[in-house]
Amino acid sequence: MSFASSPFTPMGIHSIQEQRDCWERKRSRTARELVQSEQSYCKQLDLVVTYFVEILKAKGTLRQDIRESIFSSIKSIHLINQTLLTHLELGRFGVGFEEFCTHLQLYNTYVDNIQTAKKALMVRCIYRNVALSLCRVLFICCFFRYKHFLRDLTENTGPDNPEFQQLSKAVKAISEVAQRIQDNARSHENHLQLRRVQKQLKGRKTRILTPGRWYIREGWLKTVPPKGTEAKPKMFYLFSDILLQAKPCSPIHPINGDKFACQRIYPLKECTVDKVFGHTKSQGGLISLTFARAKLLLMSDDQVDINDWFRSLCLAIGEGHSSSSIPLTGESSHSTTKRLKPNEAPAAR
Repeated sequence: MSFASSPFTPMGIHSIQEQRDCWERKRSRTARELVQSEQSYCKQLDLVVTYFVEILKAKGTLRQDIRESIFSSIKSIHLINQTLLTHLELGRFGVGFEEFCTHLQLYNTYVDNIQTAKKALMVRCIYRNVALSLCRVLFICCFFRYKHFLRDLTENTGPDNPEFQQLSKAVKAISEVAQRIQDNARSHENHLQLRRVQKQLKGRKTRILTPGRWYIREGWLKTVPPKGTEAKPKMFYLFSDILLQAKPCSPIHPINGDKFACQRIYPLKECTVDKVFGHTKSQGGLISLTFARAKLLLMSDDQVDINDWFRSLCLAIGEGHSSSSIPLTGESSHSTTKRLKPNEAPAAR
């Protein structure tokens, strides 16, 4: 028996049908994985509600206000996800996510409340580390999974399918929440970096924790004096709006032996940066910074390090001229520059 196409059947019909079958297989696979993922997520939420809400409430381990600051709307969220799971298990993906998206404000509120909850639990380290970290990780994984699965479902759903518009709107709404979670995490990490630098500086005169400021990097650089005297190593902290120059305190100081003293703060608002060549014989490099009332020449013996600093400064100055409240994307908050203690400062050459 021959399975060749009939001479009266156009070849394009087979290819179109094969493509539709391929889309349907991908959609079925994505739907199955989404249901399994949501089942696992609901079980995890159930454990959180049982062991970190109900049991703590029954034992009276935490005061009601503290307990509410930690878990706020977690029980309502648990019920919403159980309803979503019911829809998914019945194959009603469009209806399920359309209804789910009407409750996204609860998730936004919970995510925004996480930092407040941490402050309320500063003396309850074990609960803070376990409960809050668990809830935060669950939420982050949950929404990034939704974003991934919904995008795949939408791409493999025909525009004439009644669920297409519902899924498309859900992708947009859930992507916004996922971005909010990511921005929240980035903002928290930046806050921790600013606090760390604040603690490294002697005294309280220099204020690092300023709204809209973003940490970029830090490290040792040598300042080249204008009259050709010996270049001296200094610690520099680069933020989205300022460059801070500091020197190590005396290591024998009883209180500030491991801290830095701020020497000068250079605003980046009216700064220009240039590379200076021909002075280091291909070993390291020089960067020239021109400010409204000062000029700074920085040197490093490490070519990679000085190139990284140049890129970071260019990004900081460029972003600063547009908006100092926008986090820089060119450099991670985890700089590759080695952080040395004051008594490990590189010797001047």
